[in-house]
Amino acid sequence: MKSETTAPAAMAWMIWGLGALLYLIGFFQRVAPAVMTAELMREFDIGGAALGNLSAFYFYSYVLMQVPTGVLADNWGARKLLTAGAVVASAGSLIFGTASVLLWANVGRLLIGGSVAVAWVGMLKLANHWFPPKRFSFVAGVALFTGIVGAVSAGVPLRLFIDLYGWRPVMLFLAGATFLLSIATGWIVRDDPHDKGYRRFTVPARTPEGLVVKKILADIVEVLRYRNVWLLFVIPGGIVGCALTFSGLWGVPFLTTHYRMTTTEAAAIASTLLVAWAVGSPVFGALSDRFCSRKLPYIIGCSTTAAGWGLLLFVPNLPFHLLVALVLVTGFASGCMILSFAYAKESVPPELAGTVSGLINAGVMLGPTVLQPAVGWVLDRHWQGEMTEGVRIYSLAAYRTGFLLMIAWAILALVLLIFTRETACRQVSLGTANGRRR
Repeated sequence: MKSETTAPAAMAWMIWGLGALLYLIGFFQRVAPAVMTAELMREFDIGGAALGNLSAFYFYSYVLMQVPTGVLADNWGARKLLTAGAVVASAGSLIFGTASVLLWANVGRLLIGGSVAVAWVGMLKLANHWFPPKRFSFVAGVALFTGIVGAVSAGVPLRLFIDLYGWRPVMLFLAGATFLLSIATGWIVRDDPHDKGYRRFTVPARTPEGLVVKKILADIVEVLRYRNVWLLFVIPGGIVGCALTFSGLWGVPFLTTHYRMTTTEAAAIASTLLVAWAVGSPVFGALSDRFCSRKLPYIIGCSTTAAGWGLLLFVPNLPFHLLVALVLVTGFASGCMILSFAYAKESVPPELAGTVSGLINAGVMLGPTVLQPAVGWVLDRHWQGEMTEGVRIYSLAAYRTGFLLMIAWAILALVLLIFTRETACRQVSLGTANGRRR
């Protein structure tokens, strides 16, 4: 019978891939401000703190949406969430691309962040249903790779398109493409192989719609009973916060000002870090699965990342080849953060998988949410009044003072990792989990 047959791999990847496309677009939007800092500062007549806040409006709504998104994915399914997310992301791109004042630009970024927030949890939900359990960590690594492809597209390619057409037309084109994706998602995606007559890997548990809010609160309270969840909520923010604060906003102006690079060259360096991150994610996921350990590879990656950022940001006048090498190593090591999701999922009962994924992703995004505007605030505090063509120029000392916030979180992440409890890549049962709380 067809229901006893596993769905073809091509079908699983295609359905999962539509969710991945929304994640790709979301990551593109996440780091796009990095290559248009000068345009945005001129257009809206703003300084570093306001620019950091504009970029971070994406993260404000993204973080707030993570936990309800996880519970809704558990109870409503990924298809509805991904379709609705793409529709709202399209509207947000339209508002951002046509904004005449900062207020509407902030609203556009807020809508984009809140809507694409469903993509990551939706992808993990589809991966949990459409792929065997032993492939979950690998698929999660590929998911992050897909997102970083979007981020790389927001580097040099975006800069070239902005030079040709301007940033507003590019945003309007993206609004149209995202709307088309919403149509394709609603038409093709299904929540479970059983919906197409194939054998399922996991049995979905749904809650009546009238009880969803109550279920959200109950599930949040339940996952917070586990010590690993608390620690893994804070840890990845230190890794991702550094990567996205640098490559997603402040790295390009830092490199253009103090390494005398063009905007395109600086964007290429920022993209190099993201490419290395994209490669590192599935590698860390596969190695973790292979050696049945989450904690040790995570510690190795986190310590390498912290050391790399310290050298990149605080050793003056690095030779170009050494700068690129450090960017590659630091970016690759940053891929260790992908282990947070499998680590957390294995630390709680299976029925809380969506909720814990959303909570951990909120922690992941907490890093850039806090660090992007915080670094901008520090830059403004240390600004000495220098401007070029209406854009503020910050000193090397100002950048280093701001970047200290990044280093501090990376070191905190390493310390907290030591206190996590290894799962050995095994999903705990409810009874076992009860015995391992706190």
